[in-house]
Amino acid sequence: MTYFYTLFTRQITNMKKWFLLIFVSALIISCKSKTSTTAPDTVTNTATHPGWIMQGNIYEVNTRQYTKEGTFNAFAGHLDRLKEMGVQTIWFMPINPISKKDRKGSLGSYYAVADYTGINPEYGNLDDWKNLVKAIHDKGMKVLIDWVPNHTGADHPWLQTHPGFFIKDSTGQAATMFDWTDTRVLDFKNNEMQDSMIAAMKYWVTETGIDGYRVDVAWNVPGDFWKKCIPALKAAKSDLFFLAEGDKPYLMTSGFDAFYPWEMFHMMVKVAAGERPAFGLDSIKAKYDSVYPKEAIPMYFTSNHDENSWNKSDYGTFPGAAHAPFAVFTQTMGSSVPLVYSGQEEPLLRPLPFFEKDSIVFSKLERAAFYKTLQELRKNNEALSADAVFKKVKAGDEKSVYAYTREKGGKKILVILNLSKKEQPVSLTDQSLFGKANNVFKGQSETLNATAWKMEPWGYAVFSYNN
Repeated sequence: MTYFYTLFTRQITNMKKWFLLIFVSALIISCKSKTSTTAPDTVTNTATHPGWIMQGNIYEVNTRQYTKEGTFNAFAGHLDRLKEMGVQTIWFMPINPISKKDRKGSLGSYYAVADYTGINPEYGNLDDWKNLVKAIHDKGMKVLIDWVPNHTGADHPWLQTHPGFFIKDSTGQAATMFDWTDTRVLDFKNNEMQDSMIAAMKYWVTETGIDGYRVDVAWNVPGDFWKKCIPALKAAKSDLFFLAEGDKPYLMTSGFDAFYPWEMFHMMVKVAAGERPAFGLDSIKAKYDSVYPKEAIPMYFTSNHDENSWNKSDYGTFPGAAHAPFAVFTQTMGSSVPLVYSGQEEPLLRPLPFFEKDSIVFSKLERAAFYKTLQELRKNNEALSADAVFKKVKAGDEKSVYAYTREKGGKKILVILNLSKKEQPVSLTDQSLFGKANNVFKGQSETLNATAWKMEPWGYAVFSYNN
């Protein structure tokens, strides 16, 4: 249920919402167990990430909108195409039934969950889901599902059977947050609720074989719950992957593998709009390096379901040719895992409505080869592993030209990006980068030296060294 969170944090225009945020957050904090404490953000995350994600990528599937049918079986017809494009991990937006009470629009929000262990009948049934997971695994890919622990839908059975599972508002009714009026907020001081939540999450692991979770509104769930939940789930399957929708460091010290780098995304948008210089990206990376454990993995993106539906990504935030260099950035940047959202390979040049049906039409696939080049490079070259070394490189006017190397296991990648709408002169001064290198997008060997060249507006180049 993230669709208004970005709007709220970026454009707070209604003070009532601000006070409601303070009220509900205070309730959640006050509802923690007296014996429960959250570890300081400075604690190092010693957890080992599953090896399969280190050179992997994530592709987000909006099942409702992906096909005309909007079903698991219809989506399965795209698996070979996605495999060919280099997709390695498929994240499905919530697959659970959607509450009908206080429903928004005719179909409701994916994030107003009516049953944590049920399948949305619009998508199919449990056998359809199990067959889809098996088909994905048979193709060598992984499966994540979206989980919504912060709140349930407005007619979730727990509201009747376990009213103590919910935070109460001033009238004694189950509380909502912001204008998420189709949901009710869960109370994490209730240990029975916590155990029920963990049991529901474990169900999808043990019964359907998923490989991990993208956790919605993870930023509003106490760290102590994750320290209890994540080990319990990993006891059932040790190499699970956990992606937090949130950018609070405590999430990384509570067991998550990856986080949402909202500040970097917002800086990318400002650079694309010409509001900030390219080197503005450095300040965000420096912040991440200082406040997160070094093992923390940011998931870089140019779009996702929220940004597409509410904030015009990527067709408005990185329009036209501007998309490419920022997409290269998300796929090659240091210590990260990249995301592609449903339809970006087409490309999708409109917002998908959140509460109504509006199918994506796949026909041109104009960016499919572009993404395949990047995702296959990441898969096959250790230098783009999430734990490969990042080093900034000077290759031109740093207000416009952003360049860096990634290096691991004797492999090296050089990335040069023109993050401006003007042609830029590019030249290398670091002699360790001179010599033969493969121009990845041109598919040819080139000799790099001090000779300058011109890079077109919104240009990009990726070089692979065979050290």
